[in-house]
Formats: sequence, structure tokens, C-alpha cells
Amino acid sequence: MTMKTDQFTVRHDGVTISASRGGAGRPLVLCPGLTSTQAELRELIGVLRRDFDVVSFDLRGHGLSSEGDRYSFEAFLGDFVAVLAEVGWLGLGSPVLAGHSYGADLVVHYAAEYPETVGELVLIDGANPIPAPFITTMDLPGFRALWEDLAAWQETIQGTPRHVSLTAREILALNLELDVLRSGVDIDIDVVGPGILDRYRKIDRPIRMIMASSMAGDSGEGRAPRHNRLWRAGIERLVRERPDIAISWLDATHALVVDRVPEVAELILDRC
Repeated sequence: MTMKTDQFTVRHDGVTISASRGGAGRPLVLCPGLTSTQAELRELIGVLRRDFDVVSFDLRGHGLSSEGDRYSFEAFLGDFVAVLAEVGWLGLGSPVLAGHSYGADLVVHYAAEYPETVGELVLIDGANPIPAPFITTMDLPGFRALWEDLAAWQETIQGTPRHVSLTAREILALNLELDVLRSGVDIDIDVVGPGILDRYRKIDRPIRMIMASSMAGDSGEGRAPRHNRLWRAGIERLVRERPDIAISWLDATHALVVDRVPEVAELILDRC
């Protein structure tokens, strides 16, 4: 049986955001991560629609959404606020907000500002208050090369629902910004602040987290060991601050929303 899906758009800040709704049950809004699209998350969305009334969307410059004239956390958050306003107009009440990676950070920042519109948060391998930035000065050349390769591959899929129009420079800038937002540490100007922990302190809704034990991969060389240690240390830091947050660890990488769909979906269902 084919499940009916409604397509709609949300317009904000000169951007047309492509969104869809399908399924039945408790309302759930799924926010994708940076360089991820609804098309990439198609399997997870399909499984979730068996038990939830799911609203999903593409970030600006991603998938079927139009490009923006700026890309920043503030710009993406503004788009997310606009999507949630549309969800309210659709009469979906206080939905579960689920986000992967960068999308999890958007969910936390949104919920800190608009708690009355949120039922519960499910954060998938993101919104982690890491104690130090991922990207150090020594890491910059490697990350530049990584995202240049990604941008080159994106050129081969232009015009498809999986295409992401951001340049390698824009992706790097967004990740550097996210490092500061998560850790509260700006390595360029030696500033230390509360980071995302301050946002968590403002949220009085149930929070569940599904984390990858090897988010950076299982290699014993290169950046992976340090990043995996930072990832676990960030969650330990969060639990000390908010022991009420439920944490589930999966033996997986950061690609768990694609590679481990049944387990991720089951954890979302079990906890909502």
C-alpha cells in the first residue's frame, strides 16, 4: 500500500523551502543535517511514517529547496522557525522534533526559544556540547580537501533531489561556526563561553539522544580517535548538566540515519 504524501512549500527570507507530510500518528518534524536531504533520508522517513505524521523538509540550498543569499546557523534557524510556524497552521499541535547532526542543533536552539510549541526532542548524533572544537588549525587542510571533494561530487548530481548547492568554503565556514556554538570555544580569538549547554538549560521538555559510538569512523589513525573521544566527552559533559536526558548509544558512524535505519527508527518509536 502506498502512503499518501502531501508536498508543500514554506517561503522565508527569500527562500522557498520544499517540505512534505505523510503518515499517521503523533506529529513529528524531522530536520536533516548539513549536506543531507529528504531524498537521502527517504528510507528513514518512510519507516517513521508508519507510526508518525511526519513533516520533513530540505534546508536552504539543499535538495528541492531554493538557494539562499547567505548560509549561517542563524539563517537556517530562521527557516526552521518558519517551517514550525507552518506546522502550527496545519494544526499539528506540539510535535516531536527530531534532528540529525546539524539538524539536532537547530532543534535545540529552536526549543530553547519556543518551548511551548514542542512536545519532545529526539536528537540524533548532534547538538553535542563538545569540550573543545573538532576543527583545529592543523585539521583545516584535511577538512578543506574533504569538502572540496564533496562539492565536486555534488556537481555531478545537479538537478536531482539529492543535490546540495553550497560550496566547499561555505560548508567549512558553517562547520567552524558550529564548533563555536557547540563548545563555546573560539580558537581564533581565544574566547570561552557557555555554548549549546546554555540552550539546554532553557528546555523543560523531554530530551532523548541517539548517539554513534564511532561518529568519526572506527579507524585508529588520523582524526577519528580524537573526534570520537571528544564526542563521548561532550555527552558526559551534558549528562553532568542534565542527568534527566536519556542517551542511547549505537555501534555506528555518523551516517547512522542511512546505514542503521531500523535501529534508529525503533529507538525513536520506543522513546516517543
